[in-house]
Amino acid sequence: MGIILAIDQGTTSSRALLFDATRRVIATASRRLAQHLPRPGRVEHDPEDIWQTTLACCRQALAAGGVDAADIAAIGIANQRETVLVWERASGRPIHRAIGWQDRRSHRACRQLMKDGHAPLLARRTGLLADPYFSATKIAWLLDNVEGARAAAERGALAFGTVDSFLLWRLTGGQVHATDATNASRTMLYDIHACRWDEELCALLRVPIAMLPEVLESSARFGTTAAGVLGAPVAIGGVAGDQQAAAIGQGCFQPGMAKATYGTGAFVLLNTGQTVPAADATRQSLVATLAWRLDGRAAYALEGSIFAAGAVVEWLCDKLAIASGVDEIEALAQTAASDHGVHLVPAFAGLGAPWWDAAARGQISGLSYASGRAEIARAALESVGHGSRDLLQAMAAAWGGAIPTLRADGGMAASDWTMQFLADIAAIAVERPAVVEATALGAAWLAGRQAGLWPEMADFAAAWKAEKHFTPTMDASEANRRHAGWQAAVRRALATGARPEKET
Repeated sequence: MGIILAIDQGTTSSRALLFDATRRVIATASRRLAQHLPRPGRVEHDPEDIWQTTLACCRQALAAGGVDAADIAAIGIANQRETVLVWERASGRPIHRAIGWQDRRSHRACRQLMKDGHAPLLARRTGLLADPYFSATKIAWLLDNVEGARAAAERGALAFGTVDSFLLWRLTGGQVHATDATNASRTMLYDIHACRWDEELCALLRVPIAMLPEVLESSARFGTTAAGVLGAPVAIGGVAGDQQAAAIGQGCFQPGMAKATYGTGAFVLLNTGQTVPAADATRQSLVATLAWRLDGRAAYALEGSIFAAGAVVEWLCDKLAIASGVDEIEALAQTAASDHGVHLVPAFAGLGAPWWDAAARGQISGLSYASGRAEIARAALESVGHGSRDLLQAMAAAWGGAIPTLRADGGMAASDWTMQFLADIAAIAVERPAVVEATALGAAWLAGRQAGLWPEMADFAAAWKAEKHFTPTMDASEANRRHAGWQAAVRRALATGARPEKET
């Protein structure tokens, strides 16, 4: 039947979607994934929750679509990146909870790397910054803090994987230990020029190379599901980190095209083609990354990360209880005056690009007796636009050219108000795709391509359509005035980094 099953395993949910031969979504399923916050700066998941929610979603989507596993041509996987899992090869048992991408526990190790002068080497080889965001120092932390783990890793008894690797292991009944090049490029252990694990970096970061998965292209034969997983064997044909998958789903195949995904965090990728962005892009707190690797060729991208976007809305609902959900937050925000003067800087886990300050902490500033729930809600949504403007300006400077259009997807992109504010404050045209499930669509295309059922890159990109366009309407002087207030608030948040950060 040519149906593709796409798994979209994210930070706060696991999802599964079925696409038919016309690339239409015919069934979806979603399960919430719990985050565990044992202490400030630590973010964890239960590996069994990752697996069980993913498996349940796959089975539920098949049932909802009235589809048997035998009808599935291939599976594509998109996943939250940089999250670290380590498990026993013999039993498949994880040795610890998964350490999430937002986790900051290895900040001292990263500071030491910079103090010792290793940051330039890391930037040249991997395109990345020495930061706890990336996987390597979290792997080393596990090996140093779980009893017997380092010795077991040295003798080859343990396996490391990002979430895609862990799911591949479970889906194939422990037969496949692999990842794709996009996920490998986020570990701080992968040479993005040579496209291979780097032994020198593994030694520097104290990660035994025997732990690492085989690296395949993003569209490849990743094995077959084990009996009993879905009811019949299904080929796994595509894997990509969620942000790269979204860029693929958005058809950003040409250099200069950019996409932003507004989910738990916000992530902008700018396609740079066959050219690896210069290592000095890290001066702008941007990173170079693999966009994909296909047919023996790698495509590259500049990436900037905002660590909290949709997470800010969840925080308002779950921690401050100022609203019951996203729709209520938006409705509240629209009742606040545009000149309310309140700024919320969502540095819950530090600030990403273009500041990249792990010690920065969240701030709400500009409060007066007139401020209330509506003003805080509006400030939260506006923080996404303001942060995006700063990021896009840094990206344009590093790229050496303007970014005229931004293709936006993710949960927050569904809000017309939020997307219009983004267009206004950043002075950029924003396009929202007709297929809003860009991440899942990108994973599905990789799998469908491997199965020989979906079109090649040019035809796939030509089929992309915008559902809505947002053009700037705010006067430039007004946008600059409002953004100056935001930047002043950011400077106050950055000032918290002057205090020594406690060990987490």
